[in-house]
Amino acid sequence: MKKNHMDRNILRGALSTVCALAAWLSGCTVGPNYKRPNTDVPTSYRELAPAEAASTSTQSLGDQKWFEVFQDEQLQKLIRTALQQNYDTRIAAARVLEAQAQVGLARANQLPTVGVSASGTGLRNPATGPIPAYTFNYGKVNANANWDVDFWGKYRRATEAARANLLATDWARQEVNATLVANVAAAYFQLRELDLEMEISQKALASRKESLDLTKTLEEHGINSILDVRQAEQLVYTATSEIADLTRRIAQQENLLSVLLGNNPGPIEPRGKQLTEQVHAPTVPAGLPSALLERRPDIRQSEELLAAANARIGVARAAYFPDISLTAQPGFLSSTLTGLFTGSAGLWTFAGTITQPIFEGGAIKSNVRLTEAQRQEALLTYQQTIQGAFRDVSDALIAYKQNQEFRAQQELLAHAAEDASQLSAQRYQAGTTNYLEVLTNETNYLTADLSLAQARLNEILALVQIYKALGGGWQQ
Repeated sequence: MKKNHMDRNILRGALSTVCALAAWLSGCTVGPNYKRPNTDVPTSYRELAPAEAASTSTQSLGDQKWFEVFQDEQLQKLIRTALQQNYDTRIAAARVLEAQAQVGLARANQLPTVGVSASGTGLRNPATGPIPAYTFNYGKVNANANWDVDFWGKYRRATEAARANLLATDWARQEVNATLVANVAAAYFQLRELDLEMEISQKALASRKESLDLTKTLEEHGINSILDVRQAEQLVYTATSEIADLTRRIAQQENLLSVLLGNNPGPIEPRGKQLTEQVHAPTVPAGLPSALLERRPDIRQSEELLAAANARIGVARAAYFPDISLTAQPGFLSSTLTGLFTGSAGLWTFAGTITQPIFEGGAIKSNVRLTEAQRQEALLTYQQTIQGAFRDVSDALIAYKQNQEFRAQQELLAHAAEDASQLSAQRYQAGTTNYLEVLTNETNYLTADLSLAQARLNEILALVQIYKALGGGWQQ
């Protein structure tokens, strides 16, 4: 019993020594620690006037949630459906789960592996000649513990890289959501613009049919010629062809929007507000350019990929140093099952292994260079992403401002074309002009009205572009 007690004390002492050694060894971590690199961030966006730039507020349109920006209730329903059902968002969510599992796999390398095995054998031989009969019983329970001590922080750096990849994947999911919100909003506004064009074309067709009937009546009474009738027919046929083309475009736009929602192609019902009723402010608060580094998902994703590449340098450099592995095998062995856990049945084995690379043909050095080059690539990609983000915001703000001015001019043009069309119709009915003047002004009016609808759409799409460029759309 004293010997057994002494063996257990020796085992406890060995285990305590191993734990203390492991705790001391685990304090070393090779490789650079991540630090956010310095970036060239402008103080204001290019197209802002000096007064606007000086009074730049920290508030930004990108800080608002998507349902605060897009106030059409039907559009909000479509966006919610898309965020739940769209395949891109579901694939992005599955990738996050994959990245979470990768973190678990990487972290498991830091911990020891423990297993238990048991075996039992019973043997009985009858008497054969001079050999008497005998019975042999054998039982064994054995535990195996292996630990590759993370002396140089190789596994900790690998876990750090896996966690950074997880965050990058989650930011990629947020980028997918933001892109989806912008795409659904843009597709919906395009659909409403086509609806507006359809309404304009149908009104023009009804008006032109009335004009054609009047022209035929005048021709029958000998007041007009058949040429006036043919010119009036041209206006009717033009409007009819426009309606047929718009019917095709509306159906295809509905199919596009249905697929964004995760549904099969089909109609979009009901409709929401008219395009002319959509709320949007004349000026948009852009906020501070430096806030993009925290708000835009693609920038955050790029930075996490940089952090992961930085951590992998430590994994590569750790290969220069020896690997330390500890193995322990406690257990019990007895010829009788009842005495397996008593007496002197206990046994244990403890071993430590150190492996130092001597010659690897330059593989370790090349791997370190590879990880350093990958980090440099990730750094340049991060800086390029930031620069591209500033350009996106600048382009969107320019587009919004110029589209507003263009839309205002198109409104004046449409009003002038409408007046010219009405005046020419009155002059024709009074017999002071021919129908060619009516034909020209009717065509100009329809073209101007359709161009105004497109200008309204471009103005709203520019607002969607600003919201996406400022990093909005992923906040729920």
